[in-house]
Amino acid sequence: MKVAVYNLRPFDEKEWFEQYSKELGLQLVTCSDAPDLSNAELTKGCTCVDIITSPINRELMEAFAKNGVKYLVTRTIGYDHIDLDAAREFGIHVGNAPYGPNGVADYAVMLILMSIRRMKRIMQRTNMQDYTLHGIQGRELKDLTVGVIGTGRIGRTVISDLSGFGCKMIAYDLYENEEVKKYASYVSLEDIWAQADVITLHTPLTEENHHLINAETIGKMKDGVVIVNTARGGLIDSEALISAIECGKVGAAGLDVVEKEFGLYYYDHKNDILDNRQLAILRSFPNVTVSHHMAFYTDNEVKTVIRDSLTGCKLFMEGKKNPWEVA
Repeated sequence: MKVAVYNLRPFDEKEWFEQYSKELGLQLVTCSDAPDLSNAELTKGCTCVDIITSPINRELMEAFAKNGVKYLVTRTIGYDHIDLDAAREFGIHVGNAPYGPNGVADYAVMLILMSIRRMKRIMQRTNMQDYTLHGIQGRELKDLTVGVIGTGRIGRTVISDLSGFGCKMIAYDLYENEEVKKYASYVSLEDIWAQADVITLHTPLTEENHHLINAETIGKMKDGVVIVNTARGGLIDSEALISAIECGKVGAAGLDVVEKEFGLYYYDHKNDILDNRQLAILRSFPNVTVSHHMAFYTDNEVKTVIRDSLTGCKLFMEGKKNPWEVA
């Protein structure tokens, strides 16, 4: 039972891969780089491939299939970086490895608080020994309405966490959840745009909701609205967001994800000129906090996704029911 593991981080993942592969009786072929056509030969003889958020396009899927790969698993909840049509075409099954909701939910709440309390600017001033107050007056959550888009496990946890702050909460999801109704009222997206002082995104990225936050929807929002995104960068039209921040329509943003982040995050680019003008502009604003797609990154997440991704591989190779198979 052989699995090719890409994007393996030696400082936090290696020990868990070694432990769980031994427990599950799996042989690993490991690579610290993202998969591409130049290193696809590593998958020869492997039934399964284990990746993170690296894009898997049709050409790479075909190369995997030619090497005998039958199952591809991503150590993430989302799998929008995988060409599912190509996977079906070449007979490769796809799985994910959902981690617990608390890490991302904690991070989303932190970004909300940092945004309404102008924490980025406060920290910048403190570092420069500027202890003045002008321009850093914040708001209190109890006075605000928070709109939560997406009430899956993470969205529900955010709502539960925020219930202790005394804020009014409204929510939108295609499928309503009774647990959510204890703390929040389900409304339409139009109501979210019109009523929310803070909007936080917790929905998967699909063709239907790509650029859900755009010039038109931002125009329907309250002046000074705060936007938080710990889901997927493609949910927000970056150019529209930049324009809205520049004119003051959007009062602050907390972004753990951005458009065009593939191939950028999780690598050291401090000496590089990046081909992402939108990211540079967003990072320059004093009222925008940007982090590098790491809301998920906790002790519990690291071991959980490795354990479950490898367990999914073993179940697939044994022909048993795999709860993590998505396509």
